[in-house]
Amino acid sequence: RSEMDQNTNSLMVSDLRLSDAGRYSCESKSRPVVTISLHVFELKISSNGHFLPNESPQLSIMQNSYNSPSDIRISLFNNRNNTETSEVLERVTNHKYILKLKQLQPKDSGTWRCRVHSDSPFIDQNIEFDLKVLGFQNPALERKYAIAESTVILSWHLNFKEIKWKEGFTGQLNWKQKENTTSFMLFNFTVTAQGKLNVAINRSQFISEEPKMGDTSGVLEVKLNKVPFRHAGQYRMQLEYNRRYVQSKTELLMMKVLANPVGPLVKGAKMTLTCQVSSPLLPNTHLCWERVNGTQMDFVKSKEHEAQVEVNVTTAGLWKCYLVEDNIRKISLNYTVEEAPVWITHVVIGASIGATVLVLGIACLCIITGMNWHRRRQRAKRMALARQHLLENRTCQCKQ
Repeated sequence: RSEMDQNTNSLMVSDLRLSDAGRYSCESKSRPVVTISLHVFELKISSNGHFLPNESPQLSIMQNSYNSPSDIRISLFNNRNNTETSEVLERVTNHKYILKLKQLQPKDSGTWRCRVHSDSPFIDQNIEFDLKVLGFQNPALERKYAIAESTVILSWHLNFKEIKWKEGFTGQLNWKQKENTTSFMLFNFTVTAQGKLNVAINRSQFISEEPKMGDTSGVLEVKLNKVPFRHAGQYRMQLEYNRRYVQSKTELLMMKVLANPVGPLVKGAKMTLTCQVSSPLLPNTHLCWERVNGTQMDFVKSKEHEAQVEVNVTTAGLWKCYLVEDNIRKISLNYTVEEAPVWITHVVIGASIGATVLVLGIACLCIITGMNWHRRRQRAKRMALARQHLLENRTCQCKQ
């Protein structure tokens, strides 16, 4: 593994190892002997430099030399060239150091630097090493708003392409309606070391199209078509590597409007509009009903933590329900109350009158029937009483 340059009298050693440390002497007939002490440092990192968030790597720094320095100082610099503190877990004289780093986050991915310094003999050596932290570029908790029966696209930005992750890993998407309910796996997937995505869908009633990932972006998109109100809840994307996992949650909050009665509003009648969301409201969040181009009287606000709000409508017009969070409108839904045609109003009025007459007729018939039944019952009681009196007053005459 060594090569001598005769022109410069230089010795080149390739694939340097700890055992190569020691004293090297150059002898020449015309020059005095020159002796050089070679110090060799070796740095190893746990998990081959591949980690998940909140994990703490361990660095192993070993050195070998003819005369070991007595005052070695080790400094660490992160990918932003800022000094990082570390904990010394073990020190075997001056030959081996084991350091524990802080808990890592995806933003810590990149090239770090370990500086080894000594005054006697003078050593000032920088050793670079790479850290890769697999995770998500988007926040760990995200809230998405949608209208019931609409198409929703959920996306997670995986950072494995930005950090040039060279290992394969797996993942899955789970759904639960509420925090304390059962979780269901919607699909699982694998990403090969070459970055190829393979998906296996488990619940097609949720996902009708295979999830897709951008060729260069690493964004995994999941398309949900015509999402029913009952499919709102928590969608958790989980990545797993080497039996460890990290997850990112998206909470899907859905809104719908119900009308009672359904259909056009008859003149003089009343309709109740109910605006409902799929989960209880957070603090500083409320639902509102307002009539478009209406007055201040045409405004209703939900109570604290209530997941629905109602408004009574007596005239046709356009109403808007919207969700406000920290004074910011997050989602809105319009509902048009249509006025029934005149003939429908007449039909309704006629039907109401007919129904009233029918009810009165049935009531009168019931009264007459009841009176007749009462009279027959009284007459039967009188006849029974008369027969009883006849039996009591009957006498028997005997012949002499």
